[in-house]
Amino acid sequence: YPIVSGGHLADFDITRVHLEEDTANNKHFEGDTSTSLSAGFSLIDFNRAGVPLMELVTEPHTFESIEDTAKNATKFAKEFQLVLLYLGVSEANMEKGEMRVEANISVSTDKNKFGTKVEVKNLNSFRSVERAVKYELDRMTKLLEENKGSEIVQETRGWDEGKQATFSQRSKESSEDYRYFPDPDLPKLKLHEAFDLAEMKKALPELPEAKRARYQKDFGIKDEDIESYINDIELALWFEGVAEILADKEKIKIASNYITTDFIGLKKANLAVKPPSAKNFAELINLLTENKISSRTAKDILAMIVVDDTSPLKIATEKNMLQTSDENVLKKIVQKIIDENPEVVATYKGGKENAIMSLVGKAIKESKGSANPQMIIKLFKELLARS
Repeated sequence: YPIVSGGHLADFDITRVHLEEDTANNKHFEGDTSTSLSAGFSLIDFNRAGVPLMELVTEPHTFESIEDTAKNATKFAKEFQLVLLYLGVSEANMEKGEMRVEANISVSTDKNKFGTKVEVKNLNSFRSVERAVKYELDRMTKLLEENKGSEIVQETRGWDEGKQATFSQRSKESSEDYRYFPDPDLPKLKLHEAFDLAEMKKALPELPEAKRARYQKDFGIKDEDIESYINDIELALWFEGVAEILADKEKIKIASNYITTDFIGLKKANLAVKPPSAKNFAELINLLTENKISSRTAKDILAMIVVDDTSPLKIATEKNMLQTSDENVLKKIVQKIIDENPEVVATYKGGKENAIMSLVGKAIKESKGSANPQMIIKLFKELLARS
């Protein structure tokens, strides 16, 4: 029952969206010589029979290579899943069978003509989509290259995850073979003139494509970071809360980097880790960008506030983690290190500028980690230039 036609998604043109009912599922079992069922048997699983299905059909799309085809097919499936999630239509969990992909594949030596179509059914993971499409294209291409194009028949194939290969299920299917007929329980939809498509579009939530464009424009963050937020709605909401408080593009970029690397790294190591409040995380970034704490200290404090959501300033103050930027205090430390390390100083003055980092490390250790590294480097260069 077609309900939508036209449009596009992730560079694919959409033919239509229609409603179906799920059918019973045939399950075939090999024979067991230890029982009376030695000849093998088949069962029909009616568990999902009658469950409503929405199917989206795309127009054919050609790509330059097997790799490109497999990757773009997977990209489309991922983007469609995101749209369903953003709209609240479905959780589209492929492992639970809430979303499946059926890939129609063909290869041809004639750019103006499609080859014989093969459909790979019921792909239940993005990895399976990419691998099945790649495998089937490889298989069909080899047959053409070996002048065995006649062996490519219109058929339905399945995907064996264990063998990483497709296998034949049914052949020579046409629309007549499916015995399509109108569903008496689905009457024709008659849309009233007051049905305003433009108003409905306004009521929709922001979709992934629009969110990508907004993040690029408003925040200027890396594409990889944007995809992390696109794929995790809760993470995106937290990030936007942080960005609203920081209200500065450079600070927002730093915050995003800490979220997509350090925070996500902590979460992968410990599932109990939760995002701190946007207020506390923004406070952490402000401490860092104002040179009140070092990047190392910022990471240490982050590891604390994802477990116990506390003020980073309070933690830094109580644990003596705040950096010292007092030039008079730091100058005394720098001069002391210069006086105690004449050999390293001579090496630096001899042209090996990297030797200064040894002096910097000693100065930071002398300050018990409280010295601002940038200020220390600046003072070393100034004092060594004078001596």
